[in-house]
Amino acid sequence: MSRLRGALADYLAVRRALGFKLARQEKLLGQFVDYLERAGQEVLGVEHALAWATLPGGRSRAWWADRLSVVRGFAVHLHALDPAHQVPPHGLLPSRPCRATPYLYSEREIEALMSATRMLRFPHRRASYRTLVGLLAVTGMRVGEAIGLDRGDLNPEQGALVVRQGNFGKSRELPLHPSTVDALTRYLRRRDRPQTVSSALFVSGAGSPLAYYDVQRTFRRLVQRAGLARRSAACRPRLHDLRHSFAVRTMLDAYRDGGDVDARLPLLSTYLGHVDPKATYWYLSAAPELLELAAGRLDCHPGARR
Repeated sequence: MSRLRGALADYLAVRRALGFKLARQEKLLGQFVDYLERAGQEVLGVEHALAWATLPGGRSRAWWADRLSVVRGFAVHLHALDPAHQVPPHGLLPSRPCRATPYLYSEREIEALMSATRMLRFPHRRASYRTLVGLLAVTGMRVGEAIGLDRGDLNPEQGALVVRQGNFGKSRELPLHPSTVDALTRYLRRRDRPQTVSSALFVSGAGSPLAYYDVQRTFRRLVQRAGLARRSAACRPRLHDLRHSFAVRTMLDAYRDGGDVDARLPLLSTYLGHVDPKATYWYLSAAPELLELAAGRLDCHPGARR
């Protein structure tokens, strides 16, 4: 093992001990070390970092900037061990962050997605995706968390679901509405068949855990079958937007029932598994209806300007 490859293993181990998963970073940095070794380089230099980051040609500047950002983290680690290693400066590949505009699903659209599961070929597949879409819509879970659930993570008696190994390796317990518990219990009666060897909560017809790529591909089919279309070039129906929609609906309910919005927001952050409340604010900033309600409450505040 080369010194660079050994240093990469140490870097990943340290970062993972802090709670980072780094699956994508491990893949990219492994490719970067391959690039340096082929070039006969034992020291990380800005020139080679920039040359690798801008591969392949024809990609967007944001793509290149993201690759260089991954290298920069590794370079900081190397530079602390040996100042001969260079750290690519910030702004070397300037790029504005570009986030997709969330597609906020209405209740009717969520019902249409769940009804669209009827077009799937096998009964168990229909049940799996109907239950999965429903669970994502009413809990705001990340799709990776949902398909990573184990059979034992559901506690029907307590009406709770344990999400293990979320972001930064943290776990959390989600209280569920009785109707959600009933839906999951009905699914589990179908799921618990003799040929099911996996401990996963959601399983395929073969009894294996649902695969992320297959879930994404199937969801695109459901979107098409449900007749959901893009609202703009940057706003298309995505699976992750069920999470956005849950967050917005939760805060809309808080405003409409006259609840303490300030108190409910940190509870929402915890329920969603956000480490930083800024992530929750991003989810909410894309909803014009929510911003209008917030502005209306501000206008009614005794200290508001007239």
